[in-house]
Amino acid sequence: MFGIPGKQALTMTDAAAAQIARLMQKGTTKGLRIGVKKGGCAGMEYTMDYVDEIDPMDEVVEQDGARVMIAPMAQMFLFGTEIDYRSSLLESGFVFNNPNVSEACGCGESIRFDGM
Repeated sequence: MFGIPGKQALTMTDAAAAQIARLMQKGTTKGLRIGVKKGGCAGMEYTMDYVDEIDPMDEVVEQDGARVMIAPMAQMFLFGTEIDYRSSLLESGFVFNNPNVSEACGCGESIRFDGM
């Protein structure tokens, strides 16, 4: 929907693609749907859900056995985002490097976009 011909809507680091592929192998999921919702101290939060069916309106990105769908209402907020997966002794999880974010809260869970 909001794509540029020849360019994926978002990218995944090798670590993120490997983790998503591992998660997909654990069941019958078709991949992860990524979106945004209102909430958090900065106004918006990322969402990630397992999906069993791909919505025809989803933007689908595939890489190295990993499949991510971008929910239609989130496509304009997530275009150009890089998804990474980081793991340390204290925590592990997905990290969104999103050029569209104008502000983020200290905990890193909540974001704000220009014009919101």
